[in-house]
Amino acid sequence: MKWGFSFLSLAVLVSGCANVSEINESLPTMNVISGKKPHEYAQCLSEKLAGSRGALQIQPHKDGLRVIVPLKFSSGPSAVFDIEERSGGSSIKLHESMSNVPVRPKDVQNAATECISG
Repeated sequence: MKWGFSFLSLAVLVSGCANVSEINESLPTMNVISGKKPHEYAQCLSEKLAGSRGALQIQPHKDGLRVIVPLKFSSGPSAVFDIEERSGGSSIKLHESMSNVPVRPKDVQNAATECISG
């Protein structure tokens, strides 16, 4: 248990050093298509993550939006959504700073999945 806590603490500290371009260089943890337009999907993410994260940064990006999710307990980005408009909806790519850590918080992944349809 002590080692697990130490590892998780180290992972949180290291992930705080990542910036948006470093996070975007990692392989996407989700790559899906939604029937929602980029602004609708971004609004859904904002609502779903309001209780567990700070304010999301929503920026114009290519043919859609980029949504930057802050870390849970410190400053800096935790995840980046690239949401591009396509006919009938959006294509969505999620990149996470701790994508290779199996015990990372799942609130971002859960919100991403819940916002795909509906």
